Amino acid sequence: MKFNRKSRNANEIPVRVWKHHFRGVHFRTTALMWILSLTTVDAKPLQVFILAGQSNMQGHAHIRTIDAMAYDPETASILEDMRDGKGELRTCENVWISSLGSSEEEKSGKLAAGYGAEQRGPKIGPEYTFGLYLEKWMPDQPILIIKTAWGGKSIHTDFRPPSAPPYEFSDAQLETFAKQKKDIDSIKADKVKATGHYYRLMMEHVNDVLADIQRVYPEYDEKSGHELAGFVWFQGWNDMVDQGTYPNRDQPGGYDQYGKLLATFIRDVRKDLSAPKLPFVIGVIGVNGETELYGPEQKRYRGIHQNIRDAMAAPAAIPEFRGNVSAVLTEKYWDYEVTALRKKEKPIKEKEKQLREEGTLSREEQQGEVEKLYAETFNERELDLLRNSVSNAEFHYLGSARIMSRIGKGFAEAIMEMQK
Repeated sequence: MKFNRKSRNANEIPVRVWKHHFRGVHFRTTALMWILSLTTVDAKPLQVFILAGQSNMQGHAHIRTIDAMAYDPETASILEDMRDGKGELRTCENVWISSLGSSEEEKSGKLAAGYGAEQRGPKIGPEYTFGLYLEKWMPDQPILIIKTAWGGKSIHTDFRPPSAPPYEFSDAQLETFAKQKKDIDSIKADKVKATGHYYRLMMEHVNDVLADIQRVYPEYDEKSGHELAGFVWFQGWNDMVDQGTYPNRDQPGGYDQYGKLLATFIRDVRKDLSAPKLPFVIGVIGVNGETELYGPEQKRYRGIHQNIRDAMAAPAAIPEFRGNVSAVLTEKYWDYEVTALRKKEKPIKEKEKQLREEGTLSREEQQGEVEKLYAETFNERELDLLRNSVSNAEFHYLGSARIMSRIGKGFAEAIMEMQK
């Protein structure tokens, strides 16, 4: 068969009819069919996932805590997926990310470790294993993660969705302001200004990225296009501790307002992104693990913590959201082993403080006494876990890769489950 073409790009061949003969059989085909015969797999649209929330979505697991994942069989298998053939932390080939956080400066590129919180990094958040496992489970599928997360933000004010009614101060709050001789009009004006500010910033960044995807994902194929494939929400701390907004938080239903706001948030996000069935994952706050396993020191917080978790998970049970909204209980990923070791360490910390206050020993002698106590209390494995698997406080999931890596994987599993 002979034909002429003006371009080496097969996609530019004009559609025309070609004739040829093979063993006496006459075939008539079009140039388009010929082109398709050369293509084994059609290009797939870019899958876009949005991650949003506050500090735990930012992620405070320092990368130095990653090696300690090897001590637990479950996290050891995740660690294996996190490393490449040379033992280095993997950089994704088909997953790119645009991340906006507290510094207000966008970070973008191929997904790798280091897209966690900016402070005292490098760190990982749930985005790292979330992207790694999506790449693993969606082979040859181009993926873009757009992440917006700011520490210390609430849904009742900062992320308050646009169609929610205005924030209203309770009588008790107003009475307190009056007793404190605060300017109530000024407080109300500041609240109006703050309401929904981070919702708007989130949507602005998402839309900016989607308007020029090639800026973030240079290999983006405009002809194949993109589709919004999932949204992950990981937030809750600032609402949980706000007794003014949730005065009955220690009582059943005390956080019902949170659940209603989150349901409205889901509807508004879908409306604003023109994605009415956008799969939505709720990362239910799970600091300190399952409340029924709380010890004596945590017992007084059990009701409050369980109430906020119930309210966060509630939207997933609303009939209109069944099958497209999933609640992931991050309490399942708490590190009880390290928590027990830290409890066991407390007497040593107290002794260290006592020696420092007494001042009868030199600094070197104090250190020697403390190290002796550690050696008597813990074995080598326990010491390594205690010192190298934690990089932050409990409210940041101990800054632990053993926890954060499992959370990210759990979010990816929830997305895949909803896509079945």
